[in-house]
Amino acid sequence: MSENKNEVKAYLVGSGIASLSAACYLIRDGGLKGENIIIFDESEKFGGSLDAGGNPKDGYSMRGGRMFEEKFNCTYDLLSFIPSISNPDKSAKEELMEFHQEFFWNDKARLVAGGEIVDVANLGFQEKDRLDLVKLCVTPEKLLENKTITDCFYPHFFESNFWFIWCTTFAFEPWHSAIEFKRYCLRFTHLFSTIDTMGGIYRTQYNQFDSIVRPVVKWLKEKGVKLEMGSEVKDISVKITNKEKIAEKLIYTKNGANLEIILTPNDLLFVTNGTMTANSTTGSKNTAPVLETHKLGSTWKLWQKLAAKTIDFGNPAPFCSDISKTKWESFTVTANNPVFFNLLEEFSGSEAGKGGLITIKDSNWLLTVVLNHQPHYYEQPKDVWVWWGYGLFPDKVGNFVKKKMSECTGDEILTEVLSHLRFTEHINHLLATSITIPVMMPYITSQFMPRTGTDRPKVIPSGTRNLAFIGQYAEIDDDVVFTVEYSVRTAQTAVFGLLNLDKKVSPFFKGQYDPSILFAALKMLHRK
Repeated sequence: MSENKNEVKAYLVGSGIASLSAACYLIRDGGLKGENIIIFDESEKFGGSLDAGGNPKDGYSMRGGRMFEEKFNCTYDLLSFIPSISNPDKSAKEELMEFHQEFFWNDKARLVAGGEIVDVANLGFQEKDRLDLVKLCVTPEKLLENKTITDCFYPHFFESNFWFIWCTTFAFEPWHSAIEFKRYCLRFTHLFSTIDTMGGIYRTQYNQFDSIVRPVVKWLKEKGVKLEMGSEVKDISVKITNKEKIAEKLIYTKNGANLEIILTPNDLLFVTNGTMTANSTTGSKNTAPVLETHKLGSTWKLWQKLAAKTIDFGNPAPFCSDISKTKWESFTVTANNPVFFNLLEEFSGSEAGKGGLITIKDSNWLLTVVLNHQPHYYEQPKDVWVWWGYGLFPDKVGNFVKKKMSECTGDEILTEVLSHLRFTEHINHLLATSITIPVMMPYITSQFMPRTGTDRPKVIPSGTRNLAFIGQYAEIDDDVVFTVEYSVRTAQTAVFGLLNLDKKVSPFFKGQYDPSILFAALKMLHRK
């Protein structure tokens, strides 16, 4: 690496939070000039999976919302030096922490069935379930390769209140990876004692695009970082010898032109390999989203090409080869009155922003909804209300609307939700005053698919001199995917490693080694 950081250029593939974070650390800790950093993305919209958009007239839409907790040390390090969207004198971290102090979750209606709140004081375990859970947590990952969660538990486990809470909090399905499920249990051992109230969960004041992505991008642009939107990276030439691997050329297209950038050994390249929101499709109030199965997203294709060059670049096949097991559907509802908010606040006993997730346990689609604090969009008018939900099983026929969720319009999905909550007398009014936008995501839980220990490439593969992988499909020991924390951790690891900085990645909290946390978790698992 050149001693003169002013000469080093960095190229980042993808504009998700992993790339954005890496660019921030290249500047703050690496000393790179902002104008020497370029971020490529095939989309015209930056932010990757942390997206949100729309307007009051046509309806707002977001594919998902990320939860945070106290021990996301990498994320809070990033947000500590990024000014918040609402106040340039306050950091995005300060905004998040202050918001949590006022709007902390105390879920009183975590599960619902038959239109009634389920008492989750008893998590529904049999002793066999507890023993199997402990056994999984102490089993080495090597012995869990390619195993599913169903391989590790008897059917009764999947009928417990614990499973319904856990799987809908993190979006696990029974056929997902036992390794990932184990990692979640260990990573969040300190949250077991509040699993029923979700008291340990933090949220941003606004959606994550407004609260995180927009402030980060603003900071980067002010530093001179270039965002090459509408630019699809097609391939990367890599010189591979017995000793090292050096990225030599970046090949991309923009506005129909084939372009390339020659890389020196001192230039840096960060690749987001794969994306959970590739090929997402949007429906409307009157139409269902169409599932895209005929093409693979560009980041997946790029990873396939890189993986063909060397085994050290991983194997994307386990993650993107079975859409039936990696898809689910979310929906965003925009209303011009607070009727639904009033109804659900009264039903749940919690005001918007404090109630947490509400999962309809007896829903064939396994529906979950949440009332966020309003406004949930930074520019959202005061006379508009926005809420969100998702279904884990979109190919099952609804309980009330006798169609698969994947075949339903926004209005039909809203009808199913309202029917489950027994708000039936308000259906016609709410349909007339609400815009429900459904989104189908073919790869949304692809990062949870069963895998081996080498399917995800290391952030800095063995012998790699100027290339790193970042995001949800790069390998970080012990940490959990489907979190902002994971993406930022890969960014720190990549930047500090490739630049050989004398700086440690933000510490990883391992509460499973704290006797008091273990005792509280075991006590919760035995609660009746």
